[in-house]
Amino acid sequence: MDFAFPRSSRRRGKTDRPRPDWLTPAVLVGLVRIADAAVLLAAAAAAGTVVARPPGDALPVVVLLLVVPLAINAFQIAGLYVFDRLAERDYQLTRCALAWTLVVMLLVTLGYATATLDRVPRPAAGAFYLFGLLGLGLVRLAVGFGIGRLRRAGRLVCRLVVVGAGEHGQRLVRHLRQAGEGIRLIGLFDDRRDRVPDYVAGYPVLGTVDDLREFVRRHAIDQVVVALPWGAETRIRGWLEKLAELPVDVRLCPDLPGHFAQERRVSHVAGVPLVHVFDRPLAGWNALAKAIEDRLLAALVILLAGPLMLAVALAVKLTSRGPVFYRQLRYGFNNEPIAVLKFRTMYVEHCDDGVHGGVPQARVDDPRVTPLGRILRRLSLDELPQFFNVLRGEMSIVGPRPHAVAHNELYAELIGGYLARHRVKPGITGWAQVNGLRGEIRSLEALRERVQYDLYYIENWSLLFDLRIIFRTILVGFYAPEG
Repeated sequence: MDFAFPRSSRRRGKTDRPRPDWLTPAVLVGLVRIADAAVLLAAAAAAGTVVARPPGDALPVVVLLLVVPLAINAFQIAGLYVFDRLAERDYQLTRCALAWTLVVMLLVTLGYATATLDRVPRPAAGAFYLFGLLGLGLVRLAVGFGIGRLRRAGRLVCRLVVVGAGEHGQRLVRHLRQAGEGIRLIGLFDDRRDRVPDYVAGYPVLGTVDDLREFVRRHAIDQVVVALPWGAETRIRGWLEKLAELPVDVRLCPDLPGHFAQERRVSHVAGVPLVHVFDRPLAGWNALAKAIEDRLLAALVILLAGPLMLAVALAVKLTSRGPVFYRQLRYGFNNEPIAVLKFRTMYVEHCDDGVHGGVPQARVDDPRVTPLGRILRRLSLDELPQFFNVLRGEMSIVGPRPHAVAHNELYAELIGGYLARHRVKPGITGWAQVNGLRGEIRSLEALRERVQYDLYYIENWSLLFDLRIIFRTILVGFYAPEG
């Protein structure tokens, strides 16, 4: 199906520019807080160095212990860390100047009341106020300018599609059409193509819910909003089962309170209350932490294991005919195909690209495996090149193990929710593997249990959880992907 964008989306510039998952409003607000703290510390250091006598008086220590936390909380109360208002320069500059002035006045009052003001040189205190005011103002100007550029480049906007083109969805679209620059409505999807219009308020109905999975893979989408009345419970449940596989935020737009909203968080988009159903497993700070973890650990392993990898590559080349590396096509994040690197362990005539379904998984004492390959597989040394996949951003150190394409498509038909594993990047090791679920998949029940472990990892991810899996992997050894 040839997906088209609405004219209103095309007018606003590029829509499919790749952007990192960590670049979210929450991260940007956090970075502004860090910048404010850094500015105040720098202002204190400058005041203590340039103005104070003797230079380098204790002003920075006072700032670190008292002024910075007080100022950050005051800015929070003043509404300076509301993302939707970060780009409003007049609002930010005015409120920032007022809040900073009130903070300094409060500190002066406390100094008089506790008889501690004399310990701070007057010129240094005045310079600190002025330097801080100037630095905080420059931060706000830079942030406003940066947000404007990012939004014009198609970033820092919520790219949203609506599922449901009926009356309820049409009302939602008409409301979202009036939203500001922070929301970009792409189009709608609905299974009832013969009962809904081709366009709703100028936005196209792009296909069915089944088409949406392919659309999300090809285009950068942040949020999917299901717009159906609560009475359509059967359709809602059916759609949500399909949407659970997508690496996007999934929300329900309620018309009346219902049991779907019980014990679920509610957020607002353009003033519309949306019930949280699924969240992206890794976004914002979590995505940034995961990316740093992967790159640092992968670089460290490659650096330390470099001589060993060279020795293995030479041994593969000398002991059997064919290339050193074996590239197998597998599905990665968002069901995107990636070429997974391994040292070749099979005779070259038996190597498969992972696309065709006729080649079975490798088994114990498989005659297709070379003598050296048996050793490499037993010690998991054939997996070492996958750390280059991690450096390239195609895989993670920890995540669901990737399966060959043919096996992956078969498993998706056998196990409900199987494709939800692709909501994160595949890993070199995983929660299922360190719990003994490794080797050839011999039964449907074994596959189901492995998927349950993978989904548990995705839903409960944390940096400590990753480190725990890595530590256990070091003890039991890395495991090669199936097939």
